[in-house]
Amino acid sequence: MKLALGPIQYFWSAEAVRDFYARVREWPVDIVYLGEVVCGKRRALGPDDWLEVAGELAAAGKEVVLSTQALMEAESELAGLKRLCANDRYPVEANDMGAVHLLTGTEGFVAGPHINAYNSETLALLHELGARRWVLPVELSRRTLADLQAERPAGLETEVFAFGRLPLAFSARCFTARAHNLPKDQCGFRCGEDPDGKGLYTQEDQHLFTINGVQLQSGAPCNLVRANDKLRDLGVDVLRISPQSFETGAVVEAFRAAVDGVRDPLDAEADLAHLGADGWCNGYWYGTAGMGTGAEP
Repeated sequence: MKLALGPIQYFWSAEAVRDFYARVREWPVDIVYLGEVVCGKRRALGPDDWLEVAGELAAAGKEVVLSTQALMEAESELAGLKRLCANDRYPVEANDMGAVHLLTGTEGFVAGPHINAYNSETLALLHELGARRWVLPVELSRRTLADLQAERPAGLETEVFAFGRLPLAFSARCFTARAHNLPKDQCGFRCGEDPDGKGLYTQEDQHLFTINGVQLQSGAPCNLVRANDKLRDLGVDVLRISPQSFETGAVVEAFRAAVDGVRDPLDAEADLAHLGADGWCNGYWYGTAGMGTGAEP
């Protein structure tokens, strides 16, 4: 299986983004997804900046994919989407059906995790339109994946979100702005103060969700490294790791060791235990409550 680094979901400064990807060039990941996928107001890097970063990663031997936003709300965002989909240098990850429409007939796009690919008919349609890889929606279970794998079209690769806070929902409202009693149009980019999102806790002090601008994420991160053997048996081609502001390199190394068979998956999970102090959010994978931990087999 290959390892992919998903797009940064948070609002980092241009310097932080460039520093992060400078380190990624040395990491044992095969695929890197780039771009702003959450909010069109976040423009620390412009289109030319992203292409520059893409070129540096490609020169380091990485397969680069440009990712689109999951929720389009303005004409300017639609114009940016059209430019991105028209680029002739890198494949594109489509995160809404508008992007799929623009990419239909191109050499091959990735159907991202925000495309509701819940059945084999949808996979067949996406492949017919030009998809060469699809990402399992984070709320689907291993049992559903097994059913879909049995009927997926030949030549269509499968990718699974394997580490990071799960992207659960998007809203036209901005959760972060609301938390600061600010209107969305005058948010002051307060999301930039939370490089890994802002925790949302219950009255019992349970970390239930993480708010990230217009995006709602799981409170705890998902970690499927212990499911490495099952993922391979199911014919999964790519495992996705979602970036965070700290120790992403350690996560990559742990997954690489498990995927390459040089470290037992349970030991690899133990190596990352300090990143899941509140437990892992693996329930969806095991077909139980999403915020549950789950266990193999």
